[in-house]
Formats: sequence, structure tokens, C-alpha cells
Amino acid sequence: MKICKTATLALVVAAGALILVNCTQKSETAPAQTVGERAGEAIDTAAEKTEAVADQAVEKTGEALEKAGGAVEQTGENLQK
Repeated sequence: MKICKTATLALVVAAGALILVNCTQKSETAPAQTVGERAGEAIDTAAEKTEAVADQAVEKTGEALEKAGGAVEQTGENLQK
């Protein structure tokens, strides 16, 4: 379920980045970027944001596992009494 949400978020971010790149006005002094360059930049941006979301998910999962481990340990101690 979390992987599905992360993948969906990544797709939304990539689509938003592509739209943003296509809708920005080009400066007359700067050379126009090719579609490939713009798509590459959009994919890089989406990858960075996806990595940040994945890092947060891993951190929260680790915290949940630590809490669960503590609960199991406490239950084991209670059973030994």
C-alpha cells in the first residue's frame, strides 16, 4: 500500500515537473533546451523528491519496528513472571 502511494506520488511529481518545464517562458538570451534535456531535468527532480519520501517512509517504518520490538520484549518479560 505504501509503495503504491509512493509510486503514485512519484508519477504526479514527474508529471507536474514536465508541465512546469513546458509552461515556463524561455529567455531570449538563453539557448533553448531540447525536449530530452527538459525531460531529464524533470526526471531528476522527481527522483530527488521520491528519494526524500522513501527516506521518510524507511525512517517511520524503523520507528514502528522499534516500538513493536519493545512491546514484544515487554510481553516476553510478563510471560516469564
